[in-house]
Amino acid sequence: MDDFMLHYAVHTLEGLELFPAGSTLSAETLDEVMLSRGEALPGTSTLLDFGSIKTDILKLLGEVPYCAVFSDETQRASVLDLLGKVRLILPALETLSYFRANDFYTYRHILMVFALSTLLARELLKDERVLIEEAVAGPSHDMGKICVPLEILRKAEPLTRTERHVLEHHTVAGYVLLSYYLKDPQGPAARAARDHHERMDGSGYPSRVRLSDPLVQIVAASDVYDALISPRPYRPTSYDNRTALEEMTGMAERGELGWDVVQVLVAHNRKNKPHYSACNISTEKRGTPPSDNRYGLIQEEEEDQG
Repeated sequence: MDDFMLHYAVHTLEGLELFPAGSTLSAETLDEVMLSRGEALPGTSTLLDFGSIKTDILKLLGEVPYCAVFSDETQRASVLDLLGKVRLILPALETLSYFRANDFYTYRHILMVFALSTLLARELLKDERVLIEEAVAGPSHDMGKICVPLEILRKAEPLTRTERHVLEHHTVAGYVLLSYYLKDPQGPAARAARDHHERMDGSGYPSRVRLSDPLVQIVAASDVYDALISPRPYRPTSYDNRTALEEMTGMAERGELGWDVVQVLVAHNRKNKPHYSACNISTEKRGTPPSDNRYGLIQEEEEDQG
């Protein structure tokens, strides 16, 4: 990653400021922050044994459309077995507890991106070690949202341009936090946090780089899908499943997402669960996005009356 200007501060859940606003994030400054922690790594816990996470995931997997995506009992059991092997650092688990208490949408979203990306990775990443790495990356991809004020995360009206920039800050903030705790800026968790909004054609953020990492592509596609099919503060009505899949097909047509990832997702939405390589995807668009969607709209900034 090239040197990056941090327009907003990066802080831990406890309020420890790692980078003040206006700092430059570089390999050297990140090394300094990582060294400030000392040598000891945070403790870990088995993810599914922490709090109500296992109960919550099982409940969410039973809801539409995930009940169809995970309808194959053998595949579902295999995914849950893989998730049961994941150990996560305590700061990431405490972040999940924070969102469960303060912004349930973000909590739910993190869990479902975690489960879905693990399912897709079983088809695309055959190495068990790589699968575990992918699973570890999933439940921490939005960790940087602890640096975004709750009033922005929960805002129902269109964001202002400034608020949009603050929200996008969560990618780099998550990268810094996971690098700080894990002392591994190149690890799967840090990469997924930083790059899950990048796109293969270079149209994403924060750095507009071409996304080529297969693991992060899976997290990115899972992130898009769950965002579309879920109610959100700015869109009370979610996309129906057909329209969501058509939106993702369009992203693949434009070169933003990989065709293979979209094919796996579509295959798991079909009753007979064909192998993704044999899954033909129609490019016809018949779905209708929800009429109350305010995503992408920019609210004018209020003028300073001072």
